[in-house]
Amino acid sequence: MSNPLGQSSNGSRRVALPTPPSGWPIGSYPTYAEAQRAVDYLSDQEFPVQDVTIVGVNLMQVERVLGRLTWAKVIGGGIVSGAWLGVFFGLVLGIVTGGFLAPLIAGIVGGIIFGVISTTIPYAATRGQRDFASTMQLVAGRYDVLCEPKTAESARDLLAKLAI
Repeated sequence: MSNPLGQSSNGSRRVALPTPPSGWPIGSYPTYAEAQRAVDYLSDQEFPVQDVTIVGVNLMQVERVLGRLTWAKVIGGGIVSGAWLGVFFGLVLGIVTGGFLAPLIAGIVGGIIFGVISTTIPYAATRGQRDFASTMQLVAGRYDVLCEPKTAESARDLLAKLAI
């Protein structure tokens, strides 16, 4: 019987469960790039950065709309992605069989058919409820830099010089 924690019955293997970050705050930044710059500065000053953690606070899932979807765009995207997949499989098949033109053509045609089917069926299933393309991101409202208590004061002093 398996254990959901990944530990064997004799306790020989243990999986680390997620734990909240710990440490004292040494800086807070509106963007990840600024928090990363602060840690990079600490590293340049030969600070033990293994004591530092960047924590995203106030996480948000952001969906950015890229544009409207139409049947033409869906089918066109299926043709293009399927053709690329077909080129790949056609070339692999050509290497295995020794001929290149026939496997390449067969791969492209098969890829286009697969691509069109694999894009049109899910789009048709939405029945017009999602006629747009988008991308999802997980972003934070701010990024806090935490440090182990033993070195937090010196890290804070170094970061104060960065702000000058």
